[in-house]
Amino acid sequence: MTRSISQPSRVFDPLLRILHWAIALSIVALIASSQLAEAFEHGPYKDAIWNVHILSGYVLTAGLLTRLLWGMVGPTSARWRDLWHPSVWKNSLMSLRLPSAHRAGHDPIASLAYLFAYALMALMVVTGLGLTASEFHTGPLAAWFGNAGWLEDVLEDPHEIGFILLLGFIGLHMAALVFHQFRGERVAQSMITGKQYFNQQTGVQHD
Repeated sequence: MTRSISQPSRVFDPLLRILHWAIALSIVALIASSQLAEAFEHGPYKDAIWNVHILSGYVLTAGLLTRLLWGMVGPTSARWRDLWHPSVWKNSLMSLRLPSAHRAGHDPIASLAYLFAYALMALMVVTGLGLTASEFHTGPLAAWFGNAGWLEDVLEDPHEIGFILLLGFIGLHMAALVFHQFRGERVAQSMITGKQYFNQQTGVQHD
């Protein structure tokens, strides 16, 4: 009879994995600090909490910029083209079916969600830096927008909408990991060990 076995293959490089966790942890810190700042809006720790929020935003900014550069010069699985699969997206849309074949690197359908998440994070960074300058008079844009009170009115809603959409992506991402784990597919560890597991068909002779 024929059975399938899972063979590990190292796909994701160390820097890509470090950037993944740096970005993820900075987002967690941003979410937690924003909610704490609202909870202690009139308390003595308000300024300290907002400082943590701003510093976490700087970490996210640095992580995204490094990821942008690494997507241009890094190994194959880190390149932006590994996230770009228009023909697969078109075929899936036309057939209303997910692709059945697995590939090394980023999943073609999941890549759509990742690109959307990167766009959301870029929106959060741009609006966050603008709000930091106009509201707190600090950050790299403070020299230009430190006294632009109108900027807060312009950027606050996009920042809040981006925050809500990012929470939705996080929920979808976690649900997908649980789904794959339930199906016995070892996906969650790929950004820890860098390895992906692929099924190979092996012939086994029984008497």
